[in-house]
Amino acid sequence: MPARSTKRREFCTLLGGDLHHGGLVRWFTSTVELRQFLSRDRRAQPSTDDGHDAKSRRVGLVPTMGALHEGHLSLIRRARRENRLVVVSIFVNPLQFAPSEDLGRYPRQPDADFDLCQQAGVDAVFAPSVEDLYGSAEQAQFTQVTPPLTMLKPLCGAARLGHFEGVATVVLKLFNIVSPQRAYFGRKDAQQLAILQRMVQDLSCPVTIVPCPTVRAADGLAVSSRNQYLTPQQRQDATAIYGSLQAAEQQFSRGVKTREPLLAAARAVVEAVASLEPEYIELVHPRTLEPLPEINPTGLLAIAARVGDTRLIDNVLLRDRRPVIAIDGPAGAGKSTVARRVAHQLELLYLDTGAMYRAVTWLVLETNTPPDDEAVIAELVRQSTIRLLSPQELGQPTQVWINNQDVTRDIRLTRVAEQVSAIAAQPAVRQELVKQQQYYGRDGGIVLDGRDIGTHVFPDAEVKIFLTASVQERARRRQADLQRQGQLNLSLEDIEQSIYQRDRKDSTRAIAPLRKAADAIEIQTDALSIDQVVEAIVDLYCQQTE
Repeated sequence: MPARSTKRREFCTLLGGDLHHGGLVRWFTSTVELRQFLSRDRRAQPSTDDGHDAKSRRVGLVPTMGALHEGHLSLIRRARRENRLVVVSIFVNPLQFAPSEDLGRYPRQPDADFDLCQQAGVDAVFAPSVEDLYGSAEQAQFTQVTPPLTMLKPLCGAARLGHFEGVATVVLKLFNIVSPQRAYFGRKDAQQLAILQRMVQDLSCPVTIVPCPTVRAADGLAVSSRNQYLTPQQRQDATAIYGSLQAAEQQFSRGVKTREPLLAAARAVVEAVASLEPEYIELVHPRTLEPLPEINPTGLLAIAARVGDTRLIDNVLLRDRRPVIAIDGPAGAGKSTVARRVAHQLELLYLDTGAMYRAVTWLVLETNTPPDDEAVIAELVRQSTIRLLSPQELGQPTQVWINNQDVTRDIRLTRVAEQVSAIAAQPAVRQELVKQQQYYGRDGGIVLDGRDIGTHVFPDAEVKIFLTASVQERARRRQADLQRQGQLNLSLEDIEQSIYQRDRKDSTRAIAPLRKAADAIEIQTDALSIDQVVEAIVDLYCQQTE
């Protein structure tokens, strides 16, 4: 550890370890120290009973091997937005390097990494030694995680024997040490991402893997710690790697979906650059990594190539589906009304996510399950099947079936409305319904709204809208609605205060907080009619399908 960073770490320790985002980052080199810090921090956070927490209790982890660049920083920034406490690990993991690979050559720049973490608002950096993480240096064997062989053999696994076992092992160790709620990984390392998603699923790890977009330089080259090895000429030649993927994308956009023509388009670009030595160009399923004869509905086109002594990888996701329209935004912005009209005009399915939560609540009440018995409710929702059918006429409710029973009217009952918030706040309910929502949207062609539809449920939605309005405008609309219903006893000031408090709770709640996705288009509706908002969203959809 460099002396300058050591002094910073000592200074943070002298301050008592009570700094959070906005203070100095702490640098830990031992598992014991980090665990003590995290344990003390968690004890200091107040517990809440309603799922809301002004600071949020989430811990986000960004695992890295150091030599931080803009790709890492994009992960850190997203973790910073979504979590109260952010931990970045910096560890060049020997288990994932073969004897012939560049373990000794891999770039290490702890001072620069520390400064970047400080600037990005990281709370803690974990930079352990090999001995601290794996035990004595003389120890010959470690218990390792072995992912499914079908995921180890293709792509990078064929040339990097033992690599992904080492990756899975170190990541699982980090999960056990840090106990994060969310962990952030880039889509550039697509095989790693798929294997870690499978590990979390198979080993029941209580952490959400958050995939983040590949960050590219202006010339299209995916940012990587290994890019610094390239000479200026090699750097220019390496841009053909992304160029090959773009060539295949162009063919795909013209309707080519089968394997060989897509691979041929990519190969032609790479083979035109003499200094590039392709290791593989493959089309696989993005989650199972199995080879695909054709894209239906999604395929991962991946490439690995050497430029001199430097090995680079890249990929693109190709989707053969109608676009998904995800509409996020604060309460009272008109999301549901707009989403229904957009779906009706475009003849898409309106996925009424609120109706799904009401259907589960109805089932809980119908089976006389105590609303606070989360274990029983978790099993109840896991065994349930919800079907939604779009109405034939605008203004009619979505038909809702649960376990082959039509509950369209029953879910509107007062007793359901009184319990739905408590049921919807339970993590197991949300996890299962999000899974069902994603299943509905696997082939696209849906419109759905909520406070985190574009950030969590469908982060890969083709059209993301953040629909909003000022507190004053939303209060005025709410007051008009109440007056139409004959309720005249609430002042505009009272309604504004209620909306302000709702916004605060929605944006700081521990589960699914309100956030604007980085790639969402914001539509401020104060001066717009519903028809104008619908027209704008329909235009955006049509641009995606041209």
